[in-house]
Amino acid sequence: MKHIDEARLETDSAYRFGYVAEFMGFGEEDIAVIHGAAPLLAPVVPALVDAVYDKLQGYDATWRHFVPAQAGLDLAEGATNTRTVATLAMDDEHIQFRKQHLGRYLAHLVTAPYDGKMVAFLDMVGKMHTPKAGNKNLDVPLVQMNALMGFVHDAINATILGFDIPADAKAKAIRAFSKLLWIQSDFITRHYAH
Repeated sequence: MKHIDEARLETDSAYRFGYVAEFMGFGEEDIAVIHGAAPLLAPVVPALVDAVYDKLQGYDATWRHFVPAQAGLDLAEGATNTRTVATLAMDDEHIQFRKQHLGRYLAHLVTAPYDGKMVAFLDMVGKMHTPKAGNKNLDVPLVQMNALMGFVHDAINATILGFDIPADAKAKAIRAFSKLLWIQSDFITRHYAH
């Protein structure tokens, strides 16, 4: 029986990643499959991002999190934010920035090495949706994050199922991305505890 330092799981992101990945069987083969999917996923990233934002715009509980101004992003010094849930449009500079950010996130998952920087990246993705990352106005409830991750997971699965690749390659890709997104979900929910 392998001993796990449970207290360390809460303080050491690399240790946590290692434990969760090992427990689920996420390893080098999965990473190779994810990296191998990059050429297939790259052309569909814009459509995936659009689908995510169309879904987010469909609910006031999710869209409201894009209304507050973000310092240095979309308002000039001293300008007043006049956006509301009803008036915030998909072509707003703030939304366009966020869509680009999601596209870069997806690209990073399929191209970057799975090392300490990736672990820090996955952890920051979770943290940045809470006030713990420094923006006290950004506090997305866990239920919204879980709904979003479920939608992204399903969208990636549907995309993989549409690829013109052998069935066993599809199965490996779906399993690899499922494990990865479960790990990402863990690195989101950990910032909602306590």
